[in-house]
Amino acid sequence: MKRKSFILITGAAGFIGFNLSLELLKDKKHVIGIDNLNDYYSVRLKKNRLKQLKMFKNFKSFKIDLSNYNALKNIFTKYKIEKIIHLAAQAGVRHSIVQPKNYLNSNYIGFFNIIELARLKKIKKVVYASSSSVYGNSEKFPLRENHKINPNNFYSLSKKNNEEMASIYSKYYKIKFIGIRFFTIYGEWGRPDMLIYKFIDSSFKNKIFFLNNYGNHHRDFTYIRDVVAMLKKVKFKNNTKNEIYNICSNKPIKLTKIFSILSNSIKMPLIKKRKHQQADVIKTHGDNSKIVRETNFNKFTSFETGLLNTLNWYKKYHKIKFSQKF
Repeated sequence: MKRKSFILITGAAGFIGFNLSLELLKDKKHVIGIDNLNDYYSVRLKKNRLKQLKMFKNFKSFKIDLSNYNALKNIFTKYKIEKIIHLAAQAGVRHSIVQPKNYLNSNYIGFFNIIELARLKKIKKVVYASSSSVYGNSEKFPLRENHKINPNNFYSLSKKNNEEMASIYSKYYKIKFIGIRFFTIYGEWGRPDMLIYKFIDSSFKNKIFFLNNYGNHHRDFTYIRDVVAMLKKVKFKNNTKNEIYNICSNKPIKLTKIFSILSNSIKMPLIKKRKHQQADVIKTHGDNSKIVRETNFNKFTSFETGLLNTLNWYKKYHKIKFSQKF
């Protein structure tokens, strides 16, 4: 009897991993999801994401830390894996300044374990998450994939290291890699430590919202459904072993504009402005022409629509009723 082929998604209980897994499962793909369910942010939210995925019979879930090589090896041995989508990582730029050691096991050792097992099990296709943070504080925009990268914290350094490991493994072991430099992702089932979620949460829970750099940051916000659509369309090229893509909207927004839009639907929380925080990048603005060209995806969701969808999801998830004024 022919063995089923699976797509392995690490970080399946995470924001991007969950949304991508959900769409692949709806497409009748067989998915193995791995996550260590750490407490960097709400474990309850992660478990609720997994609860949605476990409703599909074509989904298998395992709680495994990527630094546990033997546990990972058992999964690779038991199941036939045709492709790896590696999205797991210890997130948080600012957190990497406070707890750099937390990034060692997941972002360095974990990545190595994944690609080493891909080598040993002859898995030839690996998609992995990099980050826009590898560019550092640039003054040349929009940021293109061939621009010089200059990580300025341990998190972004770990992502640069992943890209370099992928480059070496692609050269010597005939594995095709696609690295994705994600710009600021937002949307349904988003991370509570990210700005848009925190602002909405502060409004409904009457909490102080801390606004860094007095609101003078610009971010290239990218809607999660657009991200998933591009990830599903990106293809491995026959003549390229190692490719890097920006996934971004190419439309940076000043943070204060977001608050102005949201103020039409929710009350403004108490905002406490503070100076620029160490390791924060002042501006992100990516060029998405390469990913658009390769995927033919060009129907980007307007920021206002994505913001409204995020707000409506928050309301439903937390069972809150409010009047919409968009």
